[in-house]
Amino acid sequence: MAERRFALIDADSFYANCQRVFRPDLARTPIVVLSNNDGCVIARSSEAKAVISMGDPFHKVKHLLRRHGIVAFSSNYALYGDMSQRVMTVIESMVPSVEVYSIDESFAELTGVQGSLELLGKQIRGQVLKRTGIPTGVGIGPTKTIAKLANHSAKRWRAQTGGVVDLSDPDRLAKVLKVTPVGKVWGVGRRLQERLEAIDIFTAWDLAQADAWSLRKKFSVVLERTARELNGIACMELEDEPPAKQEICCSRMFGDRLEDLAPIREAVASYCTRAAEKLRAQGSVCRQLRVSIRTGMFNPDEAKFANGVAVKLPYPTDDTRQLIQAANRALEAAYRRGFSYAKAEVLLLDLCGRNEHTLDLFAQQQPESSDRVMQVLDTINARWGSSTIRPGAVPTDPEWKMRREFLSPTYTTRLDELWQIPCR
Repeated sequence: MAERRFALIDADSFYANCQRVFRPDLARTPIVVLSNNDGCVIARSSEAKAVISMGDPFHKVKHLLRRHGIVAFSSNYALYGDMSQRVMTVIESMVPSVEVYSIDESFAELTGVQGSLELLGKQIRGQVLKRTGIPTGVGIGPTKTIAKLANHSAKRWRAQTGGVVDLSDPDRLAKVLKVTPVGKVWGVGRRLQERLEAIDIFTAWDLAQADAWSLRKKFSVVLERTARELNGIACMELEDEPPAKQEICCSRMFGDRLEDLAPIREAVASYCTRAAEKLRAQGSVCRQLRVSIRTGMFNPDEAKFANGVAVKLPYPTDDTRQLIQAANRALEAAYRRGFSYAKAEVLLLDLCGRNEHTLDLFAQQQPESSDRVMQVLDTINARWGSSTIRPGAVPTDPEWKMRREFLSPTYTTRLDELWQIPCR
């Protein structure tokens, strides 16, 4: 049986480089990308990392951006999602199977692939860059955890490695493990790192040498699995399909503070519509829904209030209309007059597959007409773009929409925003 081999392909500074693909004039300019409502920094190009920290509030670092010539962009998730799909399509065409791990990362199964895997990694990097403009790093190893570590090494020593590292060789793996802090191991967060360092586990090598059963008893089966993976024992397989979510949440900060119930109701209907789309996409139905609203929490001169109300649905459903009706009931129960609200959240709870719940002869069930209406709704929106058809409760240009003062064109998904190259 062939030895297991995995690769992790990770896009470099993905959000920032998506902007650069269509703005080649910014090829060497530091870039940051901001969160919803242009609140804080959520992504940085490599040049910006020396100046700006992840999560810095935008209003506090504006002067640093100006001083260092850093260009800010509002988050453009339509662009990032489409570019991610293009990157994954290139990767899928070059390897036997792929697990899309996140918007900018994917694991690939390389077991049984003939020839140099390092050369294959370089070919993947080259094709992704040529066909999408996005630079990537590739890490290869006998387990997913080692592939993740190899990818970190490829980025850490890019000049020496060319962006590709293969840790299949035990001696080479041992050298990397000994110089890698335990906090850089996949799945080891800051708190767990502190607990491990308290028992003299400071590096990935120390973790690999620790007794796996002792780690399981003292910490968790997850850390035991990580230690075994660092020793080359594959404990995690590729997931061809991501597991269905047990909860679906859609929440946003409002562009401006809202006091009246009517615009908050519009926002909740919009969030509910998006959550219902996600629900149907994974083939689930919902039996309970929760709506939460809150004021701003950081202004000392602003009155504070937060509340959330859950309601049970009359039957398991994925019908947007039914969910909006339930959300309106929950919102009316949670709302209190006299406050300036900053955020609303819709949380779909108690999810199950469409064919996984037990039918009751005397209980209400979702009518077949709802299934047909939702199928037509999703088909049209998939064909002609999101919100081509939407519930009447969702306005086209709401007063509560997110602030995105630095939003770039979508470039790839709207005909009126296609990339234009001036002729000379």
